Amino acid sequence: MINDSAVAAGVSAGGLGRAQLHELYHYLQLTRQVEQALTNLYRQNKVIGGLYRSLGQEATAVGAVYALRRRTDGTGDVLAPAIRNLGSLLLMGAPPAEVLRQYMAKGNSPTAGREQNVHITDYQRGYLAPISHLGTMIEILAGVALSFRMRGERRVALGFSGDGATSTGAFHEGFNFAAVQRAPLVVIIENNRYAYSTPIERQTACESFIEKAGGYGVWSECCDGNDVLAVFGMTRRAVERARAGEGAALLEVITYRRKGHAEHDPQHYVPAEELKHWQERDPVDAFERRLLAEGWATPDELETIRARVAEQVERARDQAESSPMPEPEGALYPVYGDAEIARPWTRLSLPDPHLA
Repeated sequence: MINDSAVAAGVSAGGLGRAQLHELYHYLQLTRQVEQALTNLYRQNKVIGGLYRSLGQEATAVGAVYALRRRTDGTGDVLAPAIRNLGSLLLMGAPPAEVLRQYMAKGNSPTAGREQNVHITDYQRGYLAPISHLGTMIEILAGVALSFRMRGERRVALGFSGDGATSTGAFHEGFNFAAVQRAPLVVIIENNRYAYSTPIERQTACESFIEKAGGYGVWSECCDGNDVLAVFGMTRRAVERARAGEGAALLEVITYRRKGHAEHDPQHYVPAEELKHWQERDPVDAFERRLLAEGWATPDELETIRARVAEQVERARDQAESSPMPEPEGALYPVYGDAEIARPWTRLSLPDPHLA
């Protein structure tokens, strides 16, 4: 048995110990297996709405959010995921059963079947539901990050953006405001080569998105988005700078979307050889190979993690499938003024900002 002290505390393992490396692998597997369960449910017509897979991009969400201060009392860092960042929600504390119930629009889902499946907010755990209008969440996060700075809280806001969303006015206006205000905002651009079906070279003339950082006057960095440790290291540097008062950062991860824009998209516009190339660079498989090669894990340990995750996902699926659908009369609440208005579930308890 190799203990934590056997893992070098340098660049190779990102300063992480053995238990932390295993935790990263756990969340990579959890993301992959929850999405596979969702795919099966979608094909059984049990998912309400679209399904946006992150196959091939899991390392981005998991590695980045592992660098955040994650709390469950509303005083941690704040995350705004995009539609392909399920792993980030799981890391922030979203239970798999809750995620599955949301996708299935169950009555006991976070939004009781009222919102589309990716729109999950939890202020206590620290994540905000994405707004469908691309780029808009950067504006929201700019305000969130500014509030941290104004209150003197050592908190950071982290947001994901697809490469296509960077071409919107909302993205530019929001990020430029955060840069000028030196707000603690970190934005990660997921360069997955396609904005729906539009290849990257048809929507920007830049070789790399971090070329745009100079125009905002912010710190920037780019890394291999399929290397979970590289993503973690890059994000941690940006988060530490932002937490120390050094302002916003623009990051880019080079990755690939191995499924269509959504499950209904057959990807006819993608060359087969391109898909094959990126399949060979699968982030989960790559991290598994590295764990074994570096002696950070044994085959038995990885099999135990995979089995544990499979059991967790199976329990979550059973819980979600056995959950009730919303009652029809629930559609009227809280539409009419004479209805009894309960406090929104997102505001059941208010955090004390001075505890941050």
